Amino acid sequence: MSAPKNEGIGPRTIRKVSIRLLPFLILLYVIAYLDRVNFGFAALEMNSALGLSSEIFGFLSGIFFIGYLLFELPSNLILQKIGARIWITRILISWGIVVIVTAFATDAVQLAVLRFVLGVMEAGFFPGILLYLTYWFREREQAKAVGLLMSALAISTIVGAPVSTWILDSIHWLGMAGWRWLFVLEGLPAIILGVVTYWYLTDRPEDAAWLDPEERDWLAGEIKKESRQRQKQGGHSGLVSVITDLRVWHLALIYCMLVVALYGLGFWMPQIIRSMHAGLSNTSIGLIMTVPYACAGVTMILWSRHSDLTGERRWHTALPPLIGGIALAGSGIAVSPPVAFLLLIIATMGIFCAFGPFWALPALFLAEITAAAGIAVINSIGNLGGFVGPTLMGYLTQVTGSTNAGLIVIGAGLVLGGAGAVFVSGQKPDRHT
Repeated sequence: MSAPKNEGIGPRTIRKVSIRLLPFLILLYVIAYLDRVNFGFAALEMNSALGLSSEIFGFLSGIFFIGYLLFELPSNLILQKIGARIWITRILISWGIVVIVTAFATDAVQLAVLRFVLGVMEAGFFPGILLYLTYWFREREQAKAVGLLMSALAISTIVGAPVSTWILDSIHWLGMAGWRWLFVLEGLPAIILGVVTYWYLTDRPEDAAWLDPEERDWLAGEIKKESRQRQKQGGHSGLVSVITDLRVWHLALIYCMLVVALYGLGFWMPQIIRSMHAGLSNTSIGLIMTVPYACAGVTMILWSRHSDLTGERRWHTALPPLIGGIALAGSGIAVSPPVAFLLLIIATMGIFCAFGPFWALPALFLAEITAAAGIAVINSIGNLGGFVGPTLMGYLTQVTGSTNAGLIVIGAGLVLGGAGAVFVSGQKPDRHT
């Protein structure tokens, strides 16, 4: 009689965990991504209001990631020590405050300081969420879980683009410009959700009162068993071994190329669309932007699910950026605006589809004791691309007078990232239950 019950406890527990955690974590990441890239929507009015050149705007977009890089590893280690619930609460509230204060900046210097501080305040959020998922999902479910989490990037733009551009066009309360209200209104949700996070999240399966006792025991046992297996198979046992492991740096460089494209395109997409049709209103630009991100969100989930079903990670990580990079470069060459936009859709899909299987790769060789450090190192170094992408786009746009050269260059970088993924170990997780 116990066999059928034991056979059913796994799917039942994972379903409960998914329903409880993933929608809320996706919501948090939607707000996080929107509070990073709403700077690109604000630029439609802010750049002329403050006299910001393309080069300066690119630099201001990217400097966020310098603060993020410097403080990400210590932030993730703190999260591991004191728990996700408390630390993610702190991150959300502090970054929401900084976003709101950004509304009152009056020049490029103040914006640079605030963008840097925003990166410091948000440091550790995304790798902390990734680490948190490893506490609740086995290797075989991680790509799908991460793929669903990363769908927040698409959801954020699908929802945020029309809302942000509508605020630009429609909200001018108290005589304050729409781009300033954009920061105020989109900073508030982070503070509110920070308070909710403290009461809603559970640090570990052992503490989950919303699971039945046998479900808690089963899940905790499964996670610990996988961690012990990684340690026996040569998983890391120290921080130094993580930092000196070439596999960690290999993944960091691949991720860097993905992020160069993600944010190089993300921050500049509103202005790229405006360059295709100068007569578009801000709200129209926001509505058009939902198309590539809606396509990317759907394909990302399907691609991640396929990676989990097959257990294959390497080619699922490599193929999307290879195809997407060619499309991105092609969009910079295309003469016809509809063709260029179609290629931007393909490029966006290529960028997003790589994330789910990519973030399942570290768990193949990082034991839990060093997963926090390993994920933080990969994400920190990779997020240098968040500085390089927008800054490079700004510089090339300033020099050439067009975004086309930037699209070609970051497209080439995306192809390099896909090529690098071909040489990642194709090890599959253990499929036995």
